[in-house]
Amino acid sequence: MGKDVATANAEAHYAESKDNKNYESFYQIVFKRMVDILLCIIFLPFVILITIPIAIAIKCEDGGPIFYKSRRLGRGWREFDMLKFRSMKMNSPDFRNDDGSTYNSPTDSRVTRVGHFLRETSLDELPQFFNVLLGHMSILGPRPGDVESKDTYEEDEKDKLLVRPGISGYTQAYYRNSISVREKRLYDAWYAHNVSMWLDVKILFQTVVTVLKKDNIYTNSAFTERSIKEEDMLQEVTVE
Repeated sequence: MGKDVATANAEAHYAESKDNKNYESFYQIVFKRMVDILLCIIFLPFVILITIPIAIAIKCEDGGPIFYKSRRLGRGWREFDMLKFRSMKMNSPDFRNDDGSTYNSPTDSRVTRVGHFLRETSLDELPQFFNVLLGHMSILGPRPGDVESKDTYEEDEKDKLLVRPGISGYTQAYYRNSISVREKRLYDAWYAHNVSMWLDVKILFQTVVTVLKKDNIYTNSAFTERSIKEEDMLQEVTVE
């Protein structure tokens, strides 16, 4: 399927249900938040236990910071600091693909050995349970975009910010890095209009399958046709 056809399909998928307002439902506003808090209370002790060996491994490799903070867009365009385990070498340059997505590949020299393992297993995302507890994120929802991309959203993509972003979500579970930024945003906008308990249950199980199969981890193994223009990608801040 060509990229243009895939984008047209995503646009049609969003358009057919854009009048739904499930983002205003009791499930999304109240019940889901209660479930998020409950699950965080249950899983945070395990997250802390897992953090100990990961922190030691990160420190032993290069002595740098354990966590990485990335400024992201939350519900209603509110900005917050999203936490991850640091997987890249300190002071690494920011490489971007032509569509603005973050460049990453299995041979990316900026990624540490520990970081490569964390990305392959998705363990680098675990600290985001703290973001969920603080109310910045939900366990399931659209993946949060970075603040640098704030002005690049087309009108039909903005609805992804009607709900809290998630550690995993519809596009992360079903497509991950196999589709373009525009497609991701459109499917995320579709999710915001159609969010339900049953949909979230399906996303949760699909997330487990995707993580175990290690599907579509790398953007640049999926979009091999993209040219990387390094002179346009170097930035002063470190971005993962």
